[in-house]
Amino acid sequence: MAAKTTTDNDLADDNLVPFADETASQAQRVVAAYATDADECRMLLAMLGIEPTAKVD
Repeated sequence: MAAKTTTDNDLADDNLVPFADETASQAQRVVAAYATDADECRMLLAMLGIEPTAKVD
């Protein structure tokens, strides 16, 4: 028998709240500190949904 993969506690995309800029920035620094190289850092940031955005001047 297959295991149940969803629960009543699952969140819909419209219920998710975006990170505050400061929180995302702190998380990016932590990920960068523990990543073994730039490629791993980019992959982890993408997986967490906290990729840095391009700065527009």
